Amino acid sequence: MPEELKIGQKTNEGKTKVVHDIEGHPEWALIKSKDRITAGNNARSNEMEGKAAISNKTTSLVFEYLNKAGVRTHLVKLYGEDSFVAEKCQMIPIEWVSRRIATGSFIKRNTGVQEGYRFSPPKMETFFKDDANNDPQWSMEQIVATKFNFNGTLIGPDEYAIMAKSTVAIFEILEKAWASLNVALIDMKIEFGVNAKGEIVLADVIDSDSWRLWPSGDKRLMVDKQVYRDMKDVTNEGLETVKKNFQWVASKIQEFNQKPVGRAVVLMGSATDLDHCQQIQKACQSYGVPCEMRVTSAHKGTDTTMQILYDYEAAGIPTVFIAVAGRSNGLGPVTSGNVCWPVINCPPVKPDWGREDVWSSLRLPSGLGCATVLSPEAAAQHAAQILAMTDHVIWARQRATQLKNWIGLIHSDKKVRNA
Repeated sequence: MPEELKIGQKTNEGKTKVVHDIEGHPEWALIKSKDRITAGNNARSNEMEGKAAISNKTTSLVFEYLNKAGVRTHLVKLYGEDSFVAEKCQMIPIEWVSRRIATGSFIKRNTGVQEGYRFSPPKMETFFKDDANNDPQWSMEQIVATKFNFNGTLIGPDEYAIMAKSTVAIFEILEKAWASLNVALIDMKIEFGVNAKGEIVLADVIDSDSWRLWPSGDKRLMVDKQVYRDMKDVTNEGLETVKKNFQWVASKIQEFNQKPVGRAVVLMGSATDLDHCQQIQKACQSYGVPCEMRVTSAHKGTDTTMQILYDYEAAGIPTVFIAVAGRSNGLGPVTSGNVCWPVINCPPVKPDWGREDVWSSLRLPSGLGCATVLSPEAAAQHAAQILAMTDHVIWARQRATQLKNWIGLIHSDKKVRNA
């Protein structure tokens, strides 16, 4: 049972959810979904028993996945079947839409564009939330000119850029997750809010009202709200089909967080390099990459080294070897010459002979293909990028880290400009 919270007054109510204060927790809000489905800015609206629980489950699972990847959302915790606790935010009244495939309203607004046109990178659009005027499309200039200010944060060009970049990154992260289940994420809408600290975070909900999903990339198999929109007449049978689709989506999201399929193995030539190797291991773990460490010397224990390599390769688990050896690095080249997995050299360069020692990692005999980096963090990132080619969870952490670094630069630049 979840911790009992004292639900306060209603602060906002939309078509499909209600927001309440939580007494004793002024920094939190309760987001409660409704058993209601709508389309066309409420032009069509129906009760759908059980939808609240399905939508709440979907949103909570998606936000948990994004939080774990490193994308900041307002989710605090699930609370009951139809509600979740969120960080209280002032909402920015803009819908941020990402599109991979041209369909729906886009081809109606952009005459001549054929349905199925693929956007690379995803197409990003913004719409002002105004039901009376059918949520008009707004440009960056219009959003900035409005001078929105929420919790002390003025929405200027930098803030717009952060949300635009985040919108595409969030789409790509979820697109990869759905692709792992052979489902194409076609387009998606999200919203952002500003918390009490003035930080912009992903907010509101992401559920089956938020996206188009085509299993096997086939529009005829769609499992999103478009099925409801396309109904000529809404029937109980039709609503039951939509509900089953939504249930299927919620159940599949639980498969996003798969266990890692690959690993990194750090081979150190001496236990004296343990600190260097532990830094690699820590950085690997930050990307969700399992990392093992072994001590072996290609010079002093060649037979043992070869047996270790045979054992790992025979296990059939995709593996990236990271060789840590100072002085004369035979470990990386020997590993590269005897396995078919990637090998990264990360020598613990010392100030005395470092300039000379590093050449044993850089200048190799023909037929060997080691990469060489000097920092433990770079070695871990390189390993993660290799494994991310077949692991969407690691890919998500890579993408989120890139986004976080980019946002950090925007904040730093703004701080310097305003100093």
